Amino acid sequence: MKHGLLDKFEKELKLRNYSRKTIKGYVNSVGHFLDYSKDKGINEITFREYIINKLETQNPSSVARMSFAVKFFFENILNININLQTIKRNKTIPNILTAEEVKKLIDFTVNIKHKLIIKLLYGCGLRVSELVNLKKEDINFEEGLIHIKLAKGRKDRFVKIPDSVVEELGNYCKLVDPGILFVSARGGKLTTATIQAILKKAGKKAGIKKRVYPHLLRHSFATHLLDSGIDLRIIQKLLGHSDIKTTQVYLQVSNQSIKNIKSPLDSI
Repeated sequence: MKHGLLDKFEKELKLRNYSRKTIKGYVNSVGHFLDYSKDKGINEITFREYIINKLETQNPSSVARMSFAVKFFFENILNININLQTIKRNKTIPNILTAEEVKKLIDFTVNIKHKLIIKLLYGCGLRVSELVNLKKEDINFEEGLIHIKLAKGRKDRFVKIPDSVVEELGNYCKLVDPGILFVSARGGKLTTATIQAILKKAGKKAGIKKRVYPHLLRHSFATHLLDSGIDLRIIQKLLGHSDIKTTQVYLQVSNQSIKNIKSPLDSI
């Protein structure tokens, strides 16, 4: 029964044109729930019990994503409406690198391709999935733009090529064949794991104590733009966020307005 339900669920997601990554995540979440409910029954009581158990051991954000998938399954496959309150997520502030740390990360990276990868992740605020899917034809040097195609949420957007990387990126493009921009040693596109390993190694070489990973560069890009006075709506567009609330998290990270405040102690 489990496999039949999962097959039906997967087909429904495909019909709605969800991305492969989303489909995989949703099916995986529902599969775990079905395993849990095997001897308990697939119903709202079991679902609530499952959520409570998960919240005891997992991050609320992860549980919220998982519960959304299972709720979707109940309502669209089993035709059962679930009355579940939104799970309150922890309001954590993303870590970021300082501009000096980003510079060290780049300076300590010798490999030309790896250095360019780091520059584009930070300089354009790209998601790692967007970077590995970049194609040579997505780079428009005349307009100074990179076309990010079918990113998260099946949306296209444009990002500006950083002025400091135009020549370097142009020279690199001359050396690679049409198609995927960053090709692996085996000829296919680089994996997310490979990019993560590149960042981890670069961070270690640069002596950075923080955990360095691709999305950290995206967080840093957004926060540094905010610190420099760029409007939040523009940052939202650059990042490809559908909801301004997603972008507003960087207001919590930016310390520029705090640094500009004059303490009353200084006036005594």
